[in-house]
Amino acid sequence: MKANKLSELSIEELESKKKTILSATIGLGIVMILACCALFYFAISSKNFALIAVAIGGSLTFVPSLISISQINSEIKSRKSKYL
Repeated sequence: MKANKLSELSIEELESKKKTILSATIGLGIVMILACCALFYFAISSKNFALIAVAIGGSLTFVPSLISISQINSEIKSRKSKYL
């Protein structure tokens, strides 16, 4: 396995990385919500209900970014508790 890269970063770098990932996730999330709404509309209007599964499956692409954000949050929390 590869080494934990988060432990090598400073707190400022972790905060910067968290901000970058969070803003990208929010931006892509907004686009994904619009795409899911369009897919739901087309699924209902064309009676092709397989598109609903595609819309739901597409939302699973955000799981890795949410895991990354939670790992960064836990690393920041552990470092701040270490220094207190």
